[in-house]
Amino acid sequence: LTDVHEQIDSYVADVVRSCVPHMTLDEAFEKKDDVSNAVQQKLTVEMGLYGFQIHKALVTEMVPNAAVVQSMNEINKQKRLRDAAIMAAEGDKIKVVKAAEAAADAAQLQGEGIARQRRAIIDGLRDSITHGSGEMLSTEKISELLLITQYFETLRDIAANSKSSTVFLPHSAGAVADVASQ
Repeated sequence: LTDVHEQIDSYVADVVRSCVPHMTLDEAFEKKDDVSNAVQQKLTVEMGLYGFQIHKALVTEMVPNAAVVQSMNEINKQKRLRDAAIMAAEGDKIKVVKAAEAAADAAQLQGEGIARQRRAIIDGLRDSITHGSGEMLSTEKISELLLITQYFETLRDIAANSKSSTVFLPHSAGAVADVASQ
């Protein structure tokens, strides 16, 4: 044995070439201890024949080819970008769902408010018309009164809106009766 260092380098390279190709790059970094143990076993047996005793073989650093490092960095970058896009999309989805839920709740509350308002109008109309007379109004008469009230409210809202265009409505006392009969 003329050059001990070269012989050890040769054995180490042999073990590394036989172990590492069976691993992915991530596994190779994770299993440095396995590679270290394989190198130690090989060196203990082979160098023991020449009277050397190997106590420990350490793998302190693994340096892959620059192209491999660049490729791994790109893969990790793309994974992080994909994860970020997924998180952003989930955030947008939550915003849309919450906005829809809020709109549904608002519409429900508005409907309940309108129903209470109409009930109050009906009760007020009934009380003002039948006050002191003891007479009862039929459901049909109450519906007509409500319809007339809504008709005039609609006319008021159209007139109050500055963005309204010209609207032609049949407007006469008989027109309301025609709507009520429909």
